[in-house]
Amino acid sequence: MDSETREKIKKTVRELLEEADMNEMTEYKIRQLASKRLELDLSESKYKAYVRHVVNAFLEEQKAKEEEEEEEEEAAGNNNNNEFDDDGDLIICRLSDKRRVTLQDFRGKTLISIREYYKKDGKELPSSKGISLTEEQWSTLRKNIPNIEKAVRKMDSHTM
Repeated sequence: MDSETREKIKKTVRELLEEADMNEMTEYKIRQLASKRLELDLSESKYKAYVRHVVNAFLEEQKAKEEEEEEEEEAAGNNNNNEFDDDGDLIICRLSDKRRVTLQDFRGKTLISIREYYKKDGKELPSSKGISLTEEQWSTLRKNIPNIEKAVRKMDSHTM
């Protein structure tokens, strides 16, 4: 497919996605609508794969924007429902009864901890089971989440 056709398809698909109700829209519907606008049969395999690529790229961009907006809101202090543990560490979330994600200051460094807790004398205490990441390590992990998810999906597809 020539670059001019690729660009027309990309532009049209992205316009349709931006206008669409994402709760109702499907890749098939996008392909049908774009086919009509472009007067081109996008159900052919060479076009179909490219439309899928454009849709996936758009969805990843939207997800990244939403995450960025959520982070900005949290950084601005819009989350007033903060919960702290007995050591004064911010509890970001509870993964289960025994596991949680916390934000803590340790020797002047901010750490993101994913750790198992146990109860002793009515207090919840951190166990040695877990990991504490520096901000740099956390950033590296976050950047690689799509790769991790992709590997998990690939592993899941092999086990089915």
